[in-house]
Amino acid sequence: MEAREILRHVDHTLLKATASWAEIQALCQEAIEFGTASVCVPPCYVARIKAAYGDRLPICTVVGFPLGYSVTAAKVLETRQAVAEGADEVDLVVNLTQVKNGQFDRVLEELQQVRQAAGTRVLKVIVETCYLTREEKIHLCQLVTQAGADFIKTSTGFGSAGAALEDVALFRQHIG
Repeated sequence: MEAREILRHVDHTLLKATASWAEIQALCQEAIEFGTASVCVPPCYVARIKAAYGDRLPICTVVGFPLGYSVTAAKVLETRQAVAEGADEVDLVVNLTQVKNGQFDRVLEELQQVRQAAGTRVLKVIVETCYLTREEKIHLCQLVTQAGADFIKTSTGFGSAGAALEDVALFRQHIG
């Protein structure tokens, strides 16, 4: 597989707390130049990117980022606003406190509500694998699938560890 083909599957991302508009513009230009899957940016930039670039690049933003423990109503509101402002994709951080407390019914309910709020937009669920047991990861694969999300992701990049090959293999085994 050639580099350009790989880039078509990569979200070009800038989520640091101090991201400036100039940095976001550079990110967008690089995404257009290299043909990445999308730009993933803080929610406060979605409308501005949409106004500046129109449909020249898909826009992804984050919900409940980076810790995931926002209340469901806030995540639903964030999702609705992101969609209204032009987001094509939403990266939702799962509520790890609920996972760790075994409240999987609440996790599923939240996933379903955000799925509904996202409508036809792509929904990716970030599960932050560095904090999870193997059993929790498998259970989340099932919930993410049941809720109708489009993708599962291993990490925010802000946790204690990033993506691990064994987690990707586990997801592949349990989701496909």
